[in-house]
Amino acid sequence: MKVAVCSAKPYDRQFLEAANLNIGHELAFFDLPLCEETQKMVEGFPAVCIFVNDTLNADVLRILFSQGTRLIALRCAGFNNVDIQAAVDLGLHVVRVPAYSPHSVAEHCVGLMLALNRRLCQAYNRVRSGNFELQGLLGFELRGKTVGIIGTGRIGTAVVQILHGFGCRLIAYDPQHSSECIRLGVEYVPLEKLYADSDIITVHCPLNQKTHHLIGRAAIMRMKQGIMLINTSRGAVIDTQAVIEGLKSSKIGYLGLDVYEQEGDLFFQDLSDQVIQDDVFLRLLTFPNVLITGHQGFFTVDALSSIAQTTLQNISTFERDGICRNEVTPALLRMS
Repeated sequence: MKVAVCSAKPYDRQFLEAANLNIGHELAFFDLPLCEETQKMVEGFPAVCIFVNDTLNADVLRILFSQGTRLIALRCAGFNNVDIQAAVDLGLHVVRVPAYSPHSVAEHCVGLMLALNRRLCQAYNRVRSGNFELQGLLGFELRGKTVGIIGTGRIGTAVVQILHGFGCRLIAYDPQHSSECIRLGVEYVPLEKLYADSDIITVHCPLNQKTHHLIGRAAIMRMKQGIMLINTSRGAVIDTQAVIEGLKSSKIGYLGLDVYEQEGDLFFQDLSDQVIQDDVFLRLLTFPNVLITGHQGFFTVDALSSIAQTTLQNISTFERDGICRNEVTPALLRMS
């Protein structure tokens, strides 16, 4: 099948071309993200492959359909950047990669916890400049601390497995309870109790109408003073302005982000020679207890290989059968 790969980076080309050797799709790579301004570049492609910062609202989907596109292949698990109902109404099929390497994101999440706790970035910079002073680098043991996990799907469960080894007390919130998490001693609690009891909170839920700004002013007020907050899910699950207020008041003692509400204008590109115009993001960077990475939690050889293979298999299955078990349906939309 002829496939337009949008928001394509060199690593996307590398892994997709390697996975395609034994499949034989006709892949065309486009550096630009797909949106209203760029939709003409994929004209005539029956399949379009997109990533997290491509924007497929109802208007874009209507244009894609009129141009001959029938399949949207997400090379990620989340689908909040696609108007699924509009796609269904048009007869467009949307497929995704529901699981690639949850351990990649989980390990990055725990890495953020460790780096924030033990002030590794500050320590690295001090030693590089010849400063071996320890004042200001004081951390704490993770063992015995209460960690609240919001969302215990594949990634959340992988985080539980890692933190169980650290000896943490683990509590979680998820409408669907994981038997593996329960086996590892996780106690499922209401969100209010999770906010109140946790020393560390880590977010692993999808972004939808229910979870948009789930972590806002009211939630932060219920948290312990000096809470460590980690988000490797989707940026808009957290209200950034409320988080900044929490940082200023010291309610939030540590913040680790691999995602950001307005990351579409920043992440996955080199802006080192430009003046960043996002004042909210720049404000976050002024806090010494904030660590931000550019949506790299998934970025491992293991995950990229799995993503490429599943994405192309999804396309092949749809081309052959007209359906795919990894299709995003309205039922899945209601469940998420």
